Amino acid sequence: MIRVPIVCFVCGLMHRTKRKRTKPNKRKPTNNKHHTFFQLTLYVQTEAGSKIHRQFRAAHEGHLPHAGLDATRASTGVVWCTERASEYGFLEEPDKWANLGQGAPEAEDGIDGSFLRPTSIDVSSAAREYGPTAGIKPMREAVAHLYNETHRKGKSSLYTWENVCIVPGGRSGLTRIAAVLGNAYVGFFIPDYTAYSEMLSLFKNFAAIPTPLSEADGYHIHPDKIATEIARGTSVILTSNPRNPTGRVVANPELAEIQDICRGRATLVSDEFYSGYNYTSNCDGSTISAAENVEDVDEDDVLIIDGLTKRFRLPGWRIAWILGPKEFIKAIGSCGSYLDGGANAPFQEAAIPMLEPSLVQKEMIALQRHFRDKRDYVVKRLRDMGFVIKYVPDSTFYLWLNLEGLPGPISDGLNFFQACLEEKVIVVPGIFFDLNPARRRDLFDSPCHHFVRFSYGPRMEVLELGCDGIERVVMKFKKLVN
Repeated sequence: MIRVPIVCFVCGLMHRTKRKRTKPNKRKPTNNKHHTFFQLTLYVQTEAGSKIHRQFRAAHEGHLPHAGLDATRASTGVVWCTERASEYGFLEEPDKWANLGQGAPEAEDGIDGSFLRPTSIDVSSAAREYGPTAGIKPMREAVAHLYNETHRKGKSSLYTWENVCIVPGGRSGLTRIAAVLGNAYVGFFIPDYTAYSEMLSLFKNFAAIPTPLSEADGYHIHPDKIATEIARGTSVILTSNPRNPTGRVVANPELAEIQDICRGRATLVSDEFYSGYNYTSNCDGSTISAAENVEDVDEDDVLIIDGLTKRFRLPGWRIAWILGPKEFIKAIGSCGSYLDGGANAPFQEAAIPMLEPSLVQKEMIALQRHFRDKRDYVVKRLRDMGFVIKYVPDSTFYLWLNLEGLPGPISDGLNFFQACLEEKVIVVPGIFFDLNPARRRDLFDSPCHHFVRFSYGPRMEVLELGCDGIERVVMKFKKLVN
């Protein structure tokens, strides 16, 4: 038997009760000297006291029913959430659900000012063959031209096709980058993109060093943080910018200062998949990129990854790119021969016309205005429900939602996620953004535990459905506590 502290929602005091180790969820209602406790109104601050926490831990312990299998490497946060939602009927009736967990923008046509996406593509005879693992040359040239026109005007050092590698999606690009790193300390920040955790644990040629960011500081990456990490021996800095899941962005002049600090001392890997979702410049179509501050495209150790997935709203095409020094790009292109085989050649050919700079500028204006309006809608709805939103995201299409002001039973990400499933709403628990490859930290000790990521990527009608469901969850638990 163990004694577990229980928070009483009648008096707010801590009581202690006995509980079996093996069946922590089977205790009968217990009569205290002053109060009767029921399972619905208990908030047990241990993993053992929460069914959804035990499910999470079990799914990430790994089991070996087959020789050599490590099941912990098979799932990311969104996959785990989708699997749980499928137990509630999500896969059978997805149209009745609000999936605010998937990190994808609405892919339908209909955004004012946005160009129509292709509904069919031509396949050339050349595209029937194996393509180069670094991408076809015309696509690489188109990406280089876009960045030179957008971020390198007036500069003597310009990107060429040899500075670009085309890859089958962002995860593939990140994996290729990780594969070519030498023995190094790789610095990263918490919270950040969930797939980094699997990538950082997969390769043994580097050691991953986390740096937690503070909510009180707006999850800001200060240049002095970068300088401190480099002084400690970090030689690679990995970060999303704009940042997933916090919706924050590091823009100039601070971004330029960070690149000055890294120059000649560390490689900066800048994940810029949300570069188009920039609300800091009155939705004028400006995008955020480290390419702006590169002095020499072949000497500055800056690797930039972006693609069609987010800002062109074509996640199903699986076309992305990496820009960087030729020496890096040659290695990244070559390792595709044993990692992924390269990007789909017909889709590369179809993507080339979309990258014309003036077309991209118009597209980014339409994108920013549309998603800013959706952001403002969900922020108002959530604030009206009582959520405390300390800052409005200035980029991406995510809200990093603090749950600490909610009733105790739903004040952590996993239990809030579980409650939302019952209302056909999917969010992603914040624990998945705590990049903790060893997974040894108690979940309740995580700085991300009391958060969820809320995506306003879907269509407005889906956001309305999701906000309605979340409102029902909040009202239900407020009534239970009161």
